[in-house]
Amino acid sequence: MKLVCTQSDLSTNLSLTSRAVPSRPTHPVLANVLLNADAETNQVSLTAFDLSLGIRTSFTAEVLESGTIALPAKLLNDITSRLNDGEITLEEEATSVDDVGGEGIIVTLTPESGRYQLRAMGAEEFPELPTIQDSQALYLSAEVLIEGLRGSLFATSADETKQVLTGVHLKVQKDTLEFAATDGHRLAVVESTNVSPEDAPKNDTANELEVTVPAKALRELEKMLAHSSSSEEAVALYFDQGQIVFEWQHQRLTSRTLEGQYPAYRQLIPASFERDLALDRKQFLSALERIAVFADQKNNVVKVSIDSAADEITLSVESQDIGSGRESIPAQISGEDIDIAFNIKYLMEGLKALPATEIVMQLNSNLTPVIFSPSGGLKMTYLAMPVQLRE
Repeated sequence: MKLVCTQSDLSTNLSLTSRAVPSRPTHPVLANVLLNADAETNQVSLTAFDLSLGIRTSFTAEVLESGTIALPAKLLNDITSRLNDGEITLEEEATSVDDVGGEGIIVTLTPESGRYQLRAMGAEEFPELPTIQDSQALYLSAEVLIEGLRGSLFATSADETKQVLTGVHLKVQKDTLEFAATDGHRLAVVESTNVSPEDAPKNDTANELEVTVPAKALRELEKMLAHSSSSEEAVALYFDQGQIVFEWQHQRLTSRTLEGQYPAYRQLIPASFERDLALDRKQFLSALERIAVFADQKNNVVKVSIDSAADEITLSVESQDIGSGRESIPAQISGEDIDIAFNIKYLMEGLKALPATEIVMQLNSNLTPVIFSPSGGLKMTYLAMPVQLRE
């Protein structure tokens, strides 16, 4: 195997792929990235697989000799990321090299200055990425996927004991695509119109789909899509019991799905509200960020006082050991005055994810779910549970 590629192509693709390399591999070969070079197509693919999440990315290079080899992912990534811009030659050498000592497969990395040798492993030991047979593809827009993931991933749970809540629940229907995430204290739901991209093959018979995908896999999917050249391209989604595959251009991500019944989250959203507020999102968020310096682990609660006569809300944080902060911002208010409190982190994360200049805040009482949504544009619902105010 021999190829010539640019430092930026190799480094960028290694960085994306390496996220599927396990930190504690159950088998030595899993600490590697599988490199496949094809002289016919001048394509180089990199694959990593931790037996749950699999990532394959491809890029164009000058491939002088085809070949497939497993290379130590961390070492290759560490070297490549530190090299200067320019061309790099990768070449598989004989099975015994004095420079390194001992026997084994050696790959030489030659940038414009310097020379590096790495011990490699045979490709035959590397496990195949899962494939899904006899499954019709559902075609989704990359732009819609990115939009939905940005608006939902932040609300997933980090608690592994609540396994089904550590993922995003995807509901694909003929004309709609819905993303939902909750950790038990908050809920984010994004609804998009599922218009198949123009370059997608027509498939009117594809089944509708409802599945929960681990947040870890979807975060990598979001990063990979963000690196793609076009947000309007089609992403093919394949699903079979326990496994999901996303494919586009020369990229592929596979993941196990999460088992268990996802909560009936629609039932949590109130049907009507006694109070409605219209607020400037950035103004609200900036005020929260300023007074958040007074929040700590013991007291991360922000009190929101709604004053309809003054058409403003007042935010306040008090910490016995540090001090207190207070800010007022204008709001258009419909409904009676009320004091309500939130975990300040949940409030700030929700506001950051809402893609709008103006947002709407809707509530009934100080202990029932509060809904935040953008005023126009993307159909997103962010539900935050209030916390009880200590007297």
